[in-house]
Amino acid sequence: MAAVINSKDKLLNLSTLSIMGILNITPDSFSDGGKFAQIDAALAQVEQMIVDGASIIDIGGESTRPDAKEVSIEDELARVIPLLKAVKERFNVVVSIDTSKAEVMGAAIEQGADIINDVRALQNNNCLAVLAQSDIPVCLMHMQGLPRTMQQQPCYNDLINNIKQFFEQRIQACEQAGINKQRLILDVGFGFGKTLAQNYQLLANMKQFKSFNLPLLSGTSRKSMIGNLLHCDVQQRMVGSIATAIIAAQQGANILRVHDVKETMDAIKVLQATVQYSLLTEEK
Repeated sequence: MAAVINSKDKLLNLSTLSIMGILNITPDSFSDGGKFAQIDAALAQVEQMIVDGASIIDIGGESTRPDAKEVSIEDELARVIPLLKAVKERFNVVVSIDTSKAEVMGAAIEQGADIINDVRALQNNNCLAVLAQSDIPVCLMHMQGLPRTMQQQPCYNDLINNIKQFFEQRIQACEQAGINKQRLILDVGFGFGKTLAQNYQLLANMKQFKSFNLPLLSGTSRKSMIGNLLHCDVQQRMVGSIATAIIAAQQGANILRVHDVKETMDAIKVLQATVQYSLLTEEK
């Protein structure tokens, strides 16, 4: 796997774990809907996440929670682009744009986006073409169905192999469109068309996706897979989120997409120190 992802004037070194801080600027996101809709609040959150250890900021202008309403191209552009420009002007940080619309992808790339993060894995109209005309990385996520319907009885013949087959197809589609495989990041899509049991089966087997020799992104933060297991609401899911982040790191994740940056970073530091001293002991 390439240890470094090149994006415009930035190098994202994935030989060490990277934290992607979530910045939802939507009124209806499942966790923090409306909290960062105003640009001043959003910029303050970006600054805090960078201080806390985030090396990537992921900006999203459309909620992808179950039953989420679609957002028009115009509304998503109005939410995302001004904030993207403001972040690029003020901070030296890798910025990811979470979108499935080709028009938003194109505008974001023009304004300096470093990564495109697409829950639809470039399956929507013109998305492959837009990314083929750029040279920035793109994250391909697996989802069964669409956000409005994805949790209505998701079913797989073989969970791991079905998702692997999906990635094989999308990697091939990207390469045929002129997108180099080394630009790709894979996200198995926790909570997107998976039952509670399937989510934890996937978490326990993330390492199997290292066979693609591509960076893996894990996004479990505050999701229902934690709430339904622990019987708690969104604001009580931080501990469970950190536990899943640690497991994902142990399974080989290169990027952790999280809401609670500082707390996750603290836990990762403990994990990394433990691994380091374990190796020193083995050498003796």
